[in-house]
This record gives sequence, structure tokens and C-alpha cells, in this order.
Amino acid sequence: MFKSSLSHFRNVRALTICGLMMALAVVLNYVATIRIGSYIRIGFSFLPNLIVDFLFGPVVGGVFGGLLDIIKYILTPSGSFFPGFTISAILGAVIYGVILYRKTLTWTRMILAQFLVKLIVNIGLNSLWLKIMYGQALLAILPGRILSNAVMLPIDVIIGYIALKMVAQYRRQLMPGI
Repeated sequence: MFKSSLSHFRNVRALTICGLMMALAVVLNYVATIRIGSYIRIGFSFLPNLIVDFLFGPVVGGVFGGLLDIIKYILTPSGSFFPGFTISAILGAVIYGVILYRKTLTWTRMILAQFLVKLIVNIGLNSLWLKIMYGQALLAILPGRILSNAVMLPIDVIIGYIALKMVAQYRRQLMPGI
């Protein structure tokens, strides 16, 4: 799986799609993100990442996620740069890629992928990074983060599943040979 994913770096069409998805993610970050306080952010810029992870796997997805995190910070810096969030972006993409790449898309897979990313990355690692950065007690920030991720889980599952079903229908036209 990882070797197959790595091979997409040699495909110009794959790199072009990644570039387009990166641009879309930046735009969605600007126009489709709601910030609630300092620690809670609800948005849909995960969709381009999800599409890249689905089409090209965990290696391309991880590189894409890491680069996108850095590019989004450069374009809209909020606070100081912290590499932990880049690690989170990479890990989230790898989780999506491992669960979804070259596999039949099912509700179970989508629920599992979204749940693991929300639990491990969003609630776990990102809360830890916020504690390290701002010195806030984990117990003070966890309830809001758990609530926002619990609310977004079914929404992200439904939106992600519908988006990937549409991408799966056109995958052969987008990427002949995949």
C-alpha cells in the first residue's frame, strides 16, 4: 500500500490533482471555517485532504497534509507556528489513507476513519499541542474539543462519504490506471 502510494509522485496528473485540491483546501479554509473561541474550529477544508488520501494513499496524503498545513499557516498565520500541528495533519492523512486507499468505500470505513482521526488527532494530539503552546490545563480544553468533534463526526462522515462516492464514480476519468 505504501509503495503503491509513493508511486503516484511520478504521475503528473496525480500531482496536478493534488495542486488543485491544495488550492481548494486553502479557499475552504478562508470561507468555510467557523472559529469558536481560541481552541475550537469547525470547517470543511478536510474534504480536499480526504479526496487526496482516498485517491493517492497514505504517503501522498501525508506529504500533502504536511505541506498544506504549512501553506495555510503562511497564508493565514494565527499565533506562532507549531510543528505539532503539522505532525497531526500528516498523521490524520495517513490514517485516512490506510483505511480508504484502494478499498471499497463503505459507511463503516468512513465512520472508522473519521472516528480515529477525531479521537487520535483532533482530541488527542491537537489538545496536547494546545496545552504545550498555551499552558492550558487539558481538562479545561477537552470538554469543548470533545463536544465539537462529537457534533462534527456525523456531519463529516456524511459529507465525506458523499464526496468520496462522487469521486469514486469519476476516478477512472481522473486517474486512468488507478
